[in-house]
Amino acid sequence: MKPTANGAFLGGNGIFVLPVLHERLEYADLVRGAFAALDPDAVVVEIPSALTDLWLRGVDRLPAISVLLYENAEGQTIYLPIAPSDAMAEAARRGRERGVEVRCGDLDLDGYADYRDPVPDGYALLRLGPEQLYRAFRDSPRPTDPLDDRRESAMAHAARCLRDQGAGRVLVVCGMHHAASIARAVEEDQGVPLTAPRRRNARLVNLHPDSLGEVLQEIPFYLAAWEARRIVVPEEPEAAPPMPAGRTYGTFRVLSGGSGDDPERLTSTIARAARRGASAPEWWTSWVGNEIPSLLDRLQLQWSLVDEAERALGASAPDERIERWQRPLLARYTRNLALASGTLVADLFDLLTAARGCVSENFAWELHRLAVAYPAQETAAAGLATARIHADELWDGVRRMQLSRRIRKPKRPDLSRLLKTRRRDESRPGEWLDGFDSDAICSWPPEDVIVEEFGRYLRRRGKSLLSEERTRTAPFTTSILDGIDVRETIRNWTDGRIMVREFVRAPGNVGSVVVIFEEDGDPHEERFPYAQTWHGEHSQESDMAFYSTDPALGVVGPGICRATYGGFMLSHPPRRMADVWSDPDYRLAESKAEVLLLAALDYTTEKITVYVAPRPPRPILRQLAARLGLRLLHVPLGSLSPVTRRRLRVLHILSGADKRKIAREYIW
Repeated sequence: MKPTANGAFLGGNGIFVLPVLHERLEYADLVRGAFAALDPDAVVVEIPSALTDLWLRGVDRLPAISVLLYENAEGQTIYLPIAPSDAMAEAARRGRERGVEVRCGDLDLDGYADYRDPVPDGYALLRLGPEQLYRAFRDSPRPTDPLDDRRESAMAHAARCLRDQGAGRVLVVCGMHHAASIARAVEEDQGVPLTAPRRRNARLVNLHPDSLGEVLQEIPFYLAAWEARRIVVPEEPEAAPPMPAGRTYGTFRVLSGGSGDDPERLTSTIARAARRGASAPEWWTSWVGNEIPSLLDRLQLQWSLVDEAERALGASAPDERIERWQRPLLARYTRNLALASGTLVADLFDLLTAARGCVSENFAWELHRLAVAYPAQETAAAGLATARIHADELWDGVRRMQLSRRIRKPKRPDLSRLLKTRRRDESRPGEWLDGFDSDAICSWPPEDVIVEEFGRYLRRRGKSLLSEERTRTAPFTTSILDGIDVRETIRNWTDGRIMVREFVRAPGNVGSVVVIFEEDGDPHEERFPYAQTWHGEHSQESDMAFYSTDPALGVVGPGICRATYGGFMLSHPPRRMADVWSDPDYRLAESKAEVLLLAALDYTTEKITVYVAPRPPRPILRQLAARLGLRLLHVPLGSLSPVTRRRLRVLHILSGADKRKIAREYIW
C-alpha cells in the first residue's frame, strides 16, 4: 500500500488512514496537520469500542489527564492513560471540537501478545516527514500476532460504515503496525463487525499531579507547552506580573520561603517555552500551508526546560549557576545518553542524569520539579476519584533515581524535636519577609571566619609569589645558600655543575586584598545590583566592601537572606573605611570591580595589594598604584580551587544581631 499524493495518508476512496506512533507529541501535531489538510467528516481511532463512553469522557476532560482502568478476563487491571500527547486523544478531541462523529473502532481482545515494534524515535518525524518515516518502518522486520487480523478488520469495518452513512472523508488514526492492513482491507471491502467483550470494573479516574512524571511517556512540561500552542503559537510573553507591595518573589517559586510555585510565572514560563519550541520544516509547510504555521520541536523544548531550570536554580540558590563550560558538556552527555537508550533526544531520566553529573544535584532537583509541572492537573476533580499510580504498576524495567537538595538537615530528628531546633517553614507565603523589622544588618559569624582566613591566606601567598620572583639561582661555589635547585641542576647536568638557590625577601608586606569572582555584565541585566560597605566588629576582623546579587531574591528564613558575592575587598585594621560606593574619588572606575581596587589602594597600610580576578587590572590602575608607591599583584582567579571559590561566594545577610541565634536552622 503506497501513500497518497499528500505524503501522509494511506488508502483513498473516501477513507484515509494516518499511521502514527502512540504517546508521541510529534504525532499529535501530525493529527493537527491531518485535520487541516483533509477536513474529515468522521474520525475512527484505535481505541476499543467497548470503552467508548468512558474514553470519550476522558477526552472531554483534556487538558486534565485521566486514566481509564478496567479488568481483563484474568482479573488483571489494564491502565489506559488519556493524555494530550496521544494522537488518538488529539484526533478525538479535534473531531468533537469540530462537531464530527468520532468512533472507537478497535477490538479489545484478551491474550494479545505484549511486544514492542522496533519504531523510529518520534523526533525523526520533524526532520524526515511522515512519508519517509513510514517507509522506513514498513521495510523493517517486525513481529506479528494472529489477533491483528481481527482488530484491523474491526477498524476497517467501522470506517466503511461511516463512509456508507454519508461521511465524505473518513480519517482513520491508527498505529503504524496496522495502517497498511487497514488500508488494504478498506480498498478490498473486507472487514466484518465483531462483538467486543464486556469489560468488568471499568472506571475513569483523575491522575494525581504527583504521578505525572511516572505514568506519562512524555515530559509533563512538554505537554503544558504543547497545550499552550495547540491552537496558535502564543505571543511573546510580556514582563513578569507585578509583585505585591513589600514582597519580592523569584522565578516560579515564592522565594520568601519557597512554599510553592507562582501560577502566573509558571504560565509565563510555559508560554516562553511554547514559542521557542515552534518549528516549521519544509514538508510541513508544503503539506499544511499557512493554516497551522508550525509544529513542535522537542529539542528546543528541552533547552527551554534547561534554561528555565537554571533561572529557578539561581533564584533558590544564588550561589549556584550553570557555567559556560558546563553547557556543551551537558549537551554532549545528553546526546550520548540518548544514543545509549536508542533515541534521538534524551528522556526525563537521561536528562536528570546529565544534569546531576554535569552541574549539581540542586540543578537536577530544580529541573525535575519544573519538568513535572503541569498546571492543568488538579488534585481533585468533580465526579471522579483521584488516583496515585506508580511506574511499577504500568511499566517493566523502571529506572530509579534519588534526588535530594543540598540543604542542611539534623542528623537526629528525634533529638532535634526534643531540643526544639527543627526548621520551621512559612505558615503563609511572605511570612519570612516580615522578619526584616530592623534597620541594622549584619553578617553571619561562621562565614566571616572563612572570609578572614582566606584573606590571611592570600596575604601569605602574595608575599610568597613576590619572593619567588626575586629568587636567584647560581652555581655552587662555597655555600649552598637556601638549598640545591634540583631543576636547574638537571638542566646543567652536562656541565657537571650543581646549582643552588637564594631566596630574597620581597620588601614590604601585603595590606588590602581584593577578590573578584565576576565582573559587571550587561548593565540592562545587572546580576550584582547590591553593594555595601561593612565595618569589622572587633580587632580580628577587617573592613569589607562588596557587591552581590539582590538579597531580597533569596529569603531563606525570618530576617535571613542568601546572596552571592560578585566581588569583595578586605582592609585591615578595621573601622577606618567610609562608604566606598558613594566616594567621588573613585569616579575613575568603570566597574564595581575597579571601585573595590581603588578603595584597596586608598585604604591599604602596606606596600603590596593582592588583586584576585579573572583578568588583570587596566594599565592605568597599575600606573596609579606605582605613583602611590604601591605594588599591585594580580593572582588569576583560575589558580584557586573551584571548591574554595564556591564556598567563599555564599553570603548571608541578617536583619539584626538577634537573628544569629536562629540562623543556623535556615542556612545551608
